Amino acid sequence: MANIAVVYWSGTGNTEQMAQMVANGAKEAGAEATVFSTSEFNADMVEKFDAFAFGCPSMGAEELEDTEFAPLFNECLPKLKDKKLGLFGSYGWGDGEWMRTWVEACKNAGASLVSDGVICNDAPDDSAEAQCNALGASLV
Repeated sequence: MANIAVVYWSGTGNTEQMAQMVANGAKEAGAEATVFSTSEFNADMVEKFDAFAFGCPSMGAEELEDTEFAPLFNECLPKLKDKKLGLFGSYGWGDGEWMRTWVEACKNAGASLVSDGVICNDAPDDSAEAQCNALGASLV
C-alpha cells in the first residue's frame, strides 16, 4: 500500500480544503494518506513516504508563501528526486504563474510530477474537487 504525505500551507482555508480532497482521492485509490500542515512536517520525514502532494496558495506577486512554506519545500525538494509528486493551491488573482514556475522548479530538480498542478480560484468548487481527487489517485 502506497504511503502518501499531503503537506500544505493555507491562509484562508482554501488550500487546506484542497489538501483534504487530495488525501481523499489517494485513500479512495487504496493508499494511506496523511495530511500535514507545514508546521507538522519536516524534510527528515520525506524518507517515510512513497509519494507527496504539496499545496500552497499564490501569494504576493504570484509566488509561494515565503516564511513557512517555501523554506520547508526548498529543504524537501532535493529529497524528492524520482519521487511521485503532485502540486496544488488556490489563488485570488493572476493567471496561475506561481504554479507554472513551481512545476518547472520541480521538474528541474528531478521530481516525477504526476500533473501540471491543480489550481482553483478562491474556494474549491466541484471541478476543483474532482481535480484534487484525481491528483490524489495519480499518486498511488
